[in-house]
Amino acid sequence: MIDEKDIKILNLLQESCRVSNAEIARRLGMAPSAILERIRKLEKKGVIKGYELRIDPKAIGLTLTVITLIKTDEDVGSTRVGKELAEIQHIQEVYFIAGEYSYMVKARVADTDALTALLQKMGEVQGIRDTRTTFVLNTIKESAGLYLQAEPRLHKK
Repeated sequence: MIDEKDIKILNLLQESCRVSNAEIARRLGMAPSAILERIRKLEKKGVIKGYELRIDPKAIGLTLTVITLIKTDEDVGSTRVGKELAEIQHIQEVYFIAGEYSYMVKARVADTDALTALLQKMGEVQGIRDTRTTFVLNTIKESAGLYLQAEPRLHKK
């Protein structure tokens, strides 16, 4: 699907998606036009899903991060509740999970009053039976990046 050069390009873009094609080309010893072509192919294949700006939430007053586990009474395999949760402001991530709970949600809010309003909004979603919310005290690591390396080559005997 992707080769070693694609992996190197993806790693450079993950470091900074603002890096120019010319800079990637310089680092990899390739022509900028070849880099552009590879990036376009990676976008077309859906390997690159988009480019996002990452904002420091505390800098804009969103100082409280919470993780909420959600039980539902949905039919097995249904993700209707999750799709509705994904539309609520301040919810950043929604995971459909296995186990006692159906979903795990990450949200950022300004304070406990805003959290109360968020939980009330979540409570309006039909099918939610129970929630358990945990406050994040400190974020040790948070990344959207993926660990990429070229596949190990098979050694011929």
